[in-house]
Amino acid sequence: MTCDLTDKIFTDETAARVHFEKLRWPDGPVCPHCGTIGEATELQGKSTRPGLYKCRACQKPFTATMGTLYERSHIPLNKWLLATHLLCSSKKGISAHQLWRMLGFGSYRTAWFMAHRIREGMRELFPEGSEPLGGKGKTVEMDETFVGGLEKNKHRKKRKHKGTGGVGKEAVYSLVERKGRVRSHHIASVNAKTLGPIISAQIDGATVVYTDEGATSKGLGRLFDKHAMVNHSIGEYVRGDVHTNTIEGYFSILKRGINGVYHHVSQQHLKRYLAEFDFRYNERMALGIDDKTRAVKAIKGVAGNRLTYRQPNNSPNT
Repeated sequence: MTCDLTDKIFTDETAARVHFEKLRWPDGPVCPHCGTIGEATELQGKSTRPGLYKCRACQKPFTATMGTLYERSHIPLNKWLLATHLLCSSKKGISAHQLWRMLGFGSYRTAWFMAHRIREGMRELFPEGSEPLGGKGKTVEMDETFVGGLEKNKHRKKRKHKGTGGVGKEAVYSLVERKGRVRSHHIASVNAKTLGPIISAQIDGATVVYTDEGATSKGLGRLFDKHAMVNHSIGEYVRGDVHTNTIEGYFSILKRGINGVYHHVSQQHLKRYLAEFDFRYNERMALGIDDKTRAVKAIKGVAGNRLTYRQPNNSPNT
């Protein structure tokens, strides 16, 4: 199911607030101060802002946005919902410049920071402490890729080498379960010391694991039920059921989005962009999730998070 961009939740702030309250409080208003459910009264009055509730138990006021990424935001809630829908329904993402133009903000930085808040909500949907990928009868593919501009395209004084590879780029290591989910990690370097804790924590030991012939793949047979490799250096890409085509397909979407839509992603924010691409892949059409449902899940992810202008710690550059 697709979402109509003329829907009132995208054009009317009151409709957007009611929609958000229903998503966040399916059983009635929940007081963020004392946790009481369904025991609040919406305050009325000319000087009272819409959506302000008062808990009958602790007598403290609150709104649905309190304790979320939307808290204290001066951006109308309908624009938050529209931006979330656009980011969730665009397969390769949508740039802050495009959001800036479509939403009519006075400042580009507003759109830039807004997009990062939405990505932060996506990231928290899949915390590191969640259940591992794979399991009995399931297959997980693993591989690394490098994100960054080509050395030959940089100014001569900024080039770190003349060849190709990962020098000067940021390393990303991803784990993808076939017909399932993906988890991507921004890592300092591709070595056993860095990848060991990730692999052991994120993949069930009863899993079948497929990789390429990289040095970090050696020894995985001791950790999992089965481990097999394909040798790309000799032109081998598929051997029966053994291949890494699933993870390569995910990388192709990631690279097209970063290179074609965002153009540049800073080291500080790469983890948030990975969260965005992971989220859309994990909530994809092939798993029966449409644009509207995907956006609803992202909106629910804003609860329990706060992200201030100081936290990004970088100037807008995407």
